[in-house]
Parts: sequence; C-alpha cells; structure tokens
Amino acid sequence: MATSSQVEVVVIGAGIVGLATGLELTSRFPGASVAVVEKESVVGSHQTNHNSGVIHSGIYYKPGSLKAKLCVEGADALLRFCEEYAIPYDLCGKVIVATDESELPQLDELFRRGKGNGLTGLQMLTAEGIRELEPHASGIRGIRVPSTGIVNYGKVAEKYAELIVARGGALCLSHAVTGLKRSGGNTIVETTQGAIEASLVINCAGLQSDHVSRMAKVDLDLMIVPFRGEYYELTPDKSHFVRGLLYPVPDPQFPFLGVHFTRRIEGGVEAGPNAVLAFKREGYSKSSFDLKDVLEYATFPGFWKMAAKHWQMSVGEYHRSWSKAAFVRALQRLMPELTSDDLVPGGSGIRAQALSVDGRLIDDFHFAYTPGMVHVCNVPSPAATASLAIGKYIVDTVVNRVEASWLH
Repeated sequence: MATSSQVEVVVIGAGIVGLATGLELTSRFPGASVAVVEKESVVGSHQTNHNSGVIHSGIYYKPGSLKAKLCVEGADALLRFCEEYAIPYDLCGKVIVATDESELPQLDELFRRGKGNGLTGLQMLTAEGIRELEPHASGIRGIRVPSTGIVNYGKVAEKYAELIVARGGALCLSHAVTGLKRSGGNTIVETTQGAIEASLVINCAGLQSDHVSRMAKVDLDLMIVPFRGEYYELTPDKSHFVRGLLYPVPDPQFPFLGVHFTRRIEGGVEAGPNAVLAFKREGYSKSSFDLKDVLEYATFPGFWKMAAKHWQMSVGEYHRSWSKAAFVRALQRLMPELTSDDLVPGGSGIRAQALSVDGRLIDDFHFAYTPGMVHVCNVPSPAATASLAIGKYIVDTVVNRVEASWLH
C-alpha cells in the first residue's frame, strides 16, 4: 500500500475477526476498495494462532445473546467454509463432566441453554455413559455435545486473507496504526508505513482494540485486560486417554471454561488452560512484563473491583501457573489416573477480555460506533468459531448505519 493512499474501507487488525470482516466486505461489495492493515508481519499472530482450535457448539451461552446467535450461525458457516476450501476439521464431539453434586444445577442449565440455542444431538450421560465415550474420564453425570469440533484457525485465517487479496482487497502487513483523524467526512488512518484515508474504518484490533478506539476519541467505559492461558500436553503414549474433548462444568461467575482436555487437529492432546492475569498484553510467557500495560489496568477503577470479587479464584489460577502438581490435581478431577509424568509443557495464549468500569468481566460481544467507524470492543471466545457470522454482523450493521454510494 503506497503512502497517503485512499480506499473505501480500512479494517484494522488481521486476526481472524478482522479478516472475516474483510472477506465479507470483498464478497458482498465486489469492486469496493478494502484494505486490511496489521502491525505484525503475518496474519493471525496473536489470539488466532494461540488458541485451542475448538469449533464451539454454542452450549455455554445464554439463549438470545449475541454470542449465542453468532456462535451457532458461525459454526455452521465455518464448517461449510472448511468443506469448500478443503481445510481439515474433525467433529470429534465434547463431553462436559460434573464431578460433584454441587455442579449438577449448572450442568442442567447448560443442557437447557444448548436446547435453547438449537443444538441437536445433545445427550445427558450417567457415570457409565461418560465412561463409554471417554473410558479414562470420571464423573457423576455429563452431557455429550456431538457438534463440537476442532480445526486449525491459523489455516482458516490464511485462507480468508488469500481470498481477500484474490477479490481485489489489499493486505497491509507491518502497518502499525499510530493515529486516527477525521477529515472532511473521512478518516485518516496513520500507520508506520504512511497514511491511508478511508470512508469507513472497522477496528478489529483484538488485544489493542481499546487503544485504537481511544485514538478515535471513543468514550469507552471498558478496557481490555489480558489473561494468559497456559497449557500442558499429554505425552504421546497417553494421548489415547482422550477420544474427543473433555471439559468440566464451568464456574458461571467466571468467563473461562476451566482446565480441560482438547485433541488437536494436527495430533496430540492439550491439557489446560489456566487463566492468569498477564503483565503484558502480548506476553506469552510467565516472565513477560510491560510496565505501561500494568499501570494502565492497575489505574482503571474496574480492575480493583474485579480483583476484590475474584481474588480467591485468581490465587488458585496463579498457584496452578507455578505448580505443576496443582495443575495435575485440577486435571485429575476429570481423569484420576493421570500423573505428572503424563504431562509436558505446552503452549500459551492471551485472551483479550473486556472489563467494565464497574468491575464486570463483560460476557457478551460488544461493539461501539463513532462517525465513520465501527469498534469491535469485545469478541472473546467463541470469536474464532463465530468469525464469519461476526463479519457478516458487522457489515450488516454498517449497511444499516452508513449512507455511502459504494454500499448500494
């Protein structure tokens, strides 16, 4: 992209959501000039390529919520996309296991939500039924979710990017956005490789989305707080312990799913993650630290309200982060015969989680709008699953809100 270029749309961020949005634009409006700008040198560098690869079914989300709607629609669209472009996936199914009587009401609630969201094939399991599907698992009751699967989202994102370029869009890598200015009804996107002027700007910057929003003077009552998820992997001789996906009943007060077992499409089984506050937005190791990032959320009023509410759970997550024995004990609730020797260190990922000024970890997808701009402020998991549906939702919103000749 040449310096001082002009296009009709700039999408900021070449993660899977930004690319899905660019794909929807180039598909729906052939001939429209679309540029996807990305600060990294490759697409999908952060959340897209640092997740567990699960195709979520939608069982966890409240019926009627935007997250539930877009997850179910997006999973269906994703499977069709993978079929069309020969991207490997596996609908291996999931078993959600209750290991204690206290978890049964939440297990029943998940079953109701799944039914409410239109999932088919859900099956309540007895302890014996769990063992039939996952012979090494232990639980008192469970749910079989056959529509859950696995895929490599990095491969999906690469195909999105390839199609954007094939349809006439531009992919501007190594273009870090440094400022946004309104000028004569357009927005000038200032980057490290020059300025790009656009009629419409869509902010899909993920971990940096609130920073980009504030460049546009959005009055946000939230900020992105990074949570690092750390994984172990089962040793190859124990990967047969898990046939599909094996999950606990999640704590409804916390927007994470608890440590679980996930088969990978490339082979092997991940165990985890925990969920610890990261001391750097893009910090994938325990030693990652950025003083500016830490001071930013430490001075945000909602941070201390969240900390006061969830400190006990946070202590447990940090303990598991530093103690393999504690991590193993958490996994043994689902699989008692597992030992420390069966696990080796795996990868990690960062989740961009929006935190409100009143201390709530925002659960649903959240968008904000300013003149000539759409800001995707909170699209945590299942954003990868829902990416095509999110892209469609964003473009539908733009069509309804923006009067521009190229839209019609």
